[in-house]
Amino acid sequence: MAPPIPLLSATSVTKAYAGVPALSGASLVVAPGEIHALMGENGAGKSTLIKILAGVVAPDTADIAIDGTPVSIESTKAAYRLGLRFIHQEFNVVPTLSVAENIFMGRRYPRRAGIFVDWAELNRQAQRALDRLGIDHIDPRQNLGTLGLGDQMLVRISAALLDDAKLYVMDEPTAALTADESQRLFRVLREIRASGSSVLYVSHRLDEVMMLCDKATVLRDGRSIDSGALTNITHDDLVALMIGRKVEEAYPKAVVAPREATVFSATNLVSPGLKPTSFSLREGEVLGIAGLSGSGQSELIRAIFGDARMTAGTMSLGNAPYAPFSPATAWQSGVAYVPRERRAEGLIMRRPIYENITLAHLKRQSSAGTWLTPNREKRFTADLGANMRLKAVGPGQDVIELSGGNQQKVVFAKAVAGDPRLLLLEEPTRGVDVGAKFDIYSIIRERTAKGSGVILVSSDLPELIGLCDRIAIMRDGAITTIVDAAGLREDDLVNLCYGRTTGMVA
Repeated sequence: MAPPIPLLSATSVTKAYAGVPALSGASLVVAPGEIHALMGENGAGKSTLIKILAGVVAPDTADIAIDGTPVSIESTKAAYRLGLRFIHQEFNVVPTLSVAENIFMGRRYPRRAGIFVDWAELNRQAQRALDRLGIDHIDPRQNLGTLGLGDQMLVRISAALLDDAKLYVMDEPTAALTADESQRLFRVLREIRASGSSVLYVSHRLDEVMMLCDKATVLRDGRSIDSGALTNITHDDLVALMIGRKVEEAYPKAVVAPREATVFSATNLVSPGLKPTSFSLREGEVLGIAGLSGSGQSELIRAIFGDARMTAGTMSLGNAPYAPFSPATAWQSGVAYVPRERRAEGLIMRRPIYENITLAHLKRQSSAGTWLTPNREKRFTADLGANMRLKAVGPGQDVIELSGGNQQKVVFAKAVAGDPRLLLLEEPTRGVDVGAKFDIYSIIRERTAKGSGVILVSSDLPELIGLCDRIAIMRDGAITTIVDAAGLREDDLVNLCYGRTTGMVA
C-alpha cells in the first residue's frame, strides 16, 4: 500500500539574512489529521519556516506541496487560498476596533444589498467563532483594547477558526492563556484533528507538546535534526534533540542563601486595581507572585515600578522611603523591570541592540554626563551580550532580526545593565525555549548572588516552584498568603490560587 499523501510537504528550505543562514535545507512533512509539533530553540529557524509558509517571507530555495501538488506561496493571500491559517506568537491586533472586526480582519465583511456592511451578521458570525472555543464572556461588539491579553489571544484563535481550513499553524497559542482556557483550546484542536485537518503546533511548554501532539519535527541551527512520533520519546530526549546537549537541571541552584537585610517592603500599598497589600523582600531573595488571571499581579508590579499611581500606603527601598513618580524615577532608584510583552513594552524593534540596552542608562554611558558615543555603547553592550550568551551578528544588529529568546535577553541586558537593587520580572520566559530559559534563570541567580531582590510574576507554576524562595498568592487584588517554595507541589499552588487552604503559610 502506498503511503498517504502528506497534507503539507516542505523540503530543501533555505533562507539567509545578510549572509547569515536562518534555514539550511530544513524539511517539514505534516500528514492529514494530525497535530504536529515544530520544536527547537529560539533561533533554530521555526519562525522563519512559519513565515515562509505564511507567505510573509520569500525563501531562497524551497520545494513546497499541498496535498501532493507543488505550490508557490508568494503572499499571505496565497497561503489563505491554499487553506493555511496562522496564529503568530506576537499580537497583531487593532485595539480600537471591535472584537468582531478583529476576527474578520483580512476577510470580506458580510454585506446587505452587496453594498452596506451587515453589522448584525458580522457580530453573529464572530459570536459563532467565539462559541467554538466555548467563550461566553466576550461581547463581539466591544473594543478589543478593553480586553486582557489572554482574552485577546482567544479572539485571535477564534479568528483562525472562523472557517474550515486544511492546516492551522499556531505559534505559542497558550502563552497568554490560563489553564482552563488552554484546555478549551486543546479540545478544539482535537476536534480539528478528528475532522481530517491538521495542526502545526509550536510551543516551548514541553509537557503540553507531549500530551497533545502526535509527531514532532525538531530544528536546530536551521536544520531538521529529527522527525517522528512522540510515543517512544521522553521529555529529556526531546530536550537533548533541541539543544544538542542534556540539561541536567532545569533550574540553576542559588549560590548563596537570601540575606537577612530587607531590600524592599510595602505596607498597605494601594493603587488602581490593587487593594491594601503588605510584604517584604530580602536581599538575594526571589519572591514569586502567583494567582489566577486578573488577580492583581500586573497592578502590583506597575505600582512598584511607578507606572501606576500609588493612592495609599508606603514603600521602602533598602532603608529609605521609595515613592516613584514614574518608571524613569524607578530606574534612577535602582529598580529595573522586564515586562511581559517585550515587543510592545520592552524594545524598540527597528533600532540596534546597543541602543535598546543603554536606553535606560544613557547618563551612565555618557562622558562627563553630556557626551554619548556609539562606540562606548557598543563595547558595553558586547560585554553584556557575551555574558548572556546573546546570539547576534553584533551590537549594531537591529533587534527585529533576532529570535524571540534573544530579544528577551536584550530586555534582560537592559534591566541588569544598571546593577539594580530590585528586579521586577513579569512572565520573563514567555515564548522562550528551554535553552534560553536556563540562560535567563542563570542571569537571575547572578543578580541574587550580588544581593539584588527579585519579584517574579509567572503563570508557569513549575517555574515559580523551581526558582523562587517564597511565593505570594494574590486574589482579588491583594496578597492573601505567602508560602515557602521548598517542597511545594503544583496542585498545592493551584489550590492556594483558588483560595483552598493548605496550611503551608511561611
